[in-house]
Order: sequence, then structure tokens, then C-alpha cells
Amino acid sequence: MIDLSTKYLGLKLRNPLVVSASPLCKDITNLRNMEDCGASAIVLHSLFEEQINIETHELDRFLWDGSDLGAESTTIFPDLGQYNIGPDAYLEHIRQAKQTVSIPVIASLNGVSRGGWVSYAREMQQAGADAIELNVYFIPAEPGSSSDDIEKLYLDLVAEIRKTVTIPVAVKVGPYFSAFANMAQRLEAAGANGIVLFNRFYQPDFDLESLEVKPTVTLSNSSELLLRLHWTAMLNGQLHADIAITGGVHTAEDVVKSMMAGAKVTMLASALLRNGIGYLRPLLNQFEAWLERREYDSVQQMQGSMSQKNVPNPKAFQRSNYMRVLSSYAGK
Repeated sequence: MIDLSTKYLGLKLRNPLVVSASPLCKDITNLRNMEDCGASAIVLHSLFEEQINIETHELDRFLWDGSDLGAESTTIFPDLGQYNIGPDAYLEHIRQAKQTVSIPVIASLNGVSRGGWVSYAREMQQAGADAIELNVYFIPAEPGSSSDDIEKLYLDLVAEIRKTVTIPVAVKVGPYFSAFANMAQRLEAAGANGIVLFNRFYQPDFDLESLEVKPTVTLSNSSELLLRLHWTAMLNGQLHADIAITGGVHTAEDVVKSMMAGAKVTMLASALLRNGIGYLRPLLNQFEAWLERREYDSVQQMQGSMSQKNVPNPKAFQRSNYMRVLSSYAGK
């Protein structure tokens, strides 16, 4: 019998398939189905800083700060009262989730600024969350903001959350740092027990008929996994914090590659939005069958086996392989 278990954030999970934050996680019935279909843990949809600020009347300030942009300026802000459930309802959702499923429930807190909203991490813990995923979604568009300023923002947030709770904290970040390996180590030093690679930054499109900027959501595909594999393989062995891969995990082979790179878990959202929650079951079966064909005894046996520190040619992850890659392409 193959041991599919893994450890993430100090939690023993029955397999590496974790459901990532998505609208699917708003429904308690869905959470039960996720567990029944094989999910080992669930990251709930995010509670946003802006939602919390609505209840403390701080959103008015954000809206008025941009009022000089024009009469339509406020339309760029979503109706956050309808976009997601409010803070109190979110905490109740955590409590109901813990009563419904036996697998770990990870709360998701999404924000960028330092403020009173951070205290909700403690309330999430009190509601029963097994861990917290801090999703820092920030686009540094101000020319006056330096890379040091941006990195300090991330590090201060992680440190503040870490001081607020005793349960494990993972931080979900994007790849756009000038020295990501250094940043990963600093996030760990700030108190992150896990790092989730990577946040997907959604990019607006132009509607040429209405001449408006429109929000666009594009589901991921397996090609997006490559960047995550690269950095996971590079960081494996350099961090004590656990690495989770999210974005681009769609097939059993994607899960295998993620484990071999050194990830502790793979997180799925787009695959389930596209194929349904039931897709977890065949995905897990195919993953287990792959291990059986290759005569692996456990998931832990394969974790990190293809990381930079363990492959015969570690330079394959660095610049020395750059020219080889370019020269290997034969144009038609």
C-alpha cells in the first residue's frame, strides 16, 4: 500500500491534493464533496481587507481619495458588500466548515496594508481555522515606491500576522521580486511557516465596443506550472518553510512534477472550476497509479528528488542552461 500522506504547515495530510481558495469554497455542501472526493485540506475563499474596512467605515476614505478622477471613478471599485460574505459571516463559515469536514480548514486573509483588519487573523483562529493563508495581492504602480518599500510591506504584514496567531501561517505571493530566493528566506524569517507559489495577477482587458476597461478571469493551464516548478526546485533545501504550488496543476503528472520539485502540497482551483469537484477522485487515482507503476513506496520518497540540490546537473536551473534552451529550438 502506497503511503500518499504528506505534511504541510505541521499538518499531516492524507495526500498532496489541497483545494485552493475559489468561489467553490463558499458552499458548505461543496466542502463536504471535496473531502469525499479525496481533498486532504481546503483553503477557504478569501476575506478581503476591503470587506473588513467597509464595516469600520474606512472604505469611504478610499472612495473619496479618488473622487477627483471623475464622476465614474467610483465604478472601478467592486460592490464588496455583494462580492463576498462579510467578516462575521466568514467566521461563521469557518465554524460550520470545521463541523462539516474532518480535514484541515485553512482560512484565507487577503490584504496589503497594515491596519486593524489584521486582527481578524486571531478571530479566524478562534473560529477554528487550522491555519491561515495570507494572500498579499498588490500591484506596485506608484513610481515613488521602491523595491525596498514593497518588500518591507510584505514582511511587516507577515510579521504582524505571526504575532497575532499561534496557528501556522502561509503567505501566498507573486513571482515578481528582483531576488525571489532572498525574499523567500526573509518571509520565512518574518514568521511564515509556508510559502505558496504563486499568486496569479489578473489583468484587465479593453472592451473596444464600450471603450471600457473590463475585468477578465482566465483559468490556468498546465503550462503555468513551469515557473512554479523552477522556483520550488531552486528553493528546496534552502528553506525550512513548506512550499505549496498553486496555479497550473491540472493532471496527475503535474502533481508528480510538483512533488519531485520539492513541494509539500499542490493546490487546485482552475482544474475544479473547469471539471467539477468530482475531478479530484480520478486525479488522485491517477496519481496513485503513477507511483505504483514506478514502484514508489510513498510520496515523501519522491519529494525533492528533482530539486536543484538532488539532480545530477544542478546548473540546468541556472544561466548555463539558457543558451542551450535557445539553441535547441528549431524554427519552422
